[in-house]
Amino acid sequence: MATLLSNIQDVCLELGLPVPNAVATSNDEATLQLLALMNRVGSSLTTEANWQFLSKEYRFQTQYYQYTGDATLNSQSLENMSSITGLTSDFMVIGDGVMQDTFVTGATGSTVSIRIPATGTTTGSTYTFGQVNYAMPSDYDRMVNKTQYNKSNRWSIIGPKDAQEWQWLKASYVTTGPRMRFRIIGNKFSVWPAPSAKLVLGFEYQSNAWAVDSSGNTKQKLSADDDTSLFPDKLLILGTKLKYFEIKGFDTTALQNDFIRELSKFMAQNSGADTVSLAPKYPDILLTQNNIPDTGYGNVTS
Repeated sequence: MATLLSNIQDVCLELGLPVPNAVATSNDEATLQLLALMNRVGSSLTTEANWQFLSKEYRFQTQYYQYTGDATLNSQSLENMSSITGLTSDFMVIGDGVMQDTFVTGATGSTVSIRIPATGTTTGSTYTFGQVNYAMPSDYDRMVNKTQYNKSNRWSIIGPKDAQEWQWLKASYVTTGPRMRFRIIGNKFSVWPAPSAKLVLGFEYQSNAWAVDSSGNTKQKLSADDDTSLFPDKLLILGTKLKYFEIKGFDTTALQNDFIRELSKFMAQNSGADTVSLAPKYPDILLTQNNIPDTGYGNVTS
């Protein structure tokens, strides 16, 4: 892949513009404009398809804690907790005197604040605090559907659930089952019910980090002259020229055709495709018409 500097220089040569010796550190408005346009092209391309080079797998482990403490009717605090280590507002609490769907709102000293008042008074009860909201990867752009799995149990996680079904699940008398449900809310991966064991969950997603620095680290835009791109250089160059013509009010017909043609070819070649036959040949394994006799099947004497 060519560098940012090289690609901008090619854009300038093809458009008949002055060729810069530097881009990211330039004070020239025209050069900085081309940099902004190239970043716009790269960012837009990330949403054109599920690119194999932007596909990533995310794995994380659910968290839960079990502590003892006291609840008082109508109080929004659990007192005399044996510990509050690790508790944040991403945790839900389950136990005597606590309604379902009760979240932690804070934890200080030996007290845990909860969102819904306690429904009873208990002393020395065991409470399970399960984390239900998990941060997305820093480069998360969008989910790849039907890739969410509970790796520990080898089960799919059902979802994403919409707002109506999510609230129905959390408010119903029967709220649990053999499989987890999930919803993406507040830019977090939210699961139901709250985990009471350490499980490995995972899914595939599309990254928004399409630029690469000189050390090989990906990022979300080109910002140094020696940065490169995960997209083909010719796509970035054509796209930048197209955007330049658009903002200048020039006729974009030819550039639009060139860009779409190149994008279509790249999309078709992105991750390959299976060969579909209109006259498929039966395989030679297992039982097929190729290895079953017309008569006498199972006759061991013939």
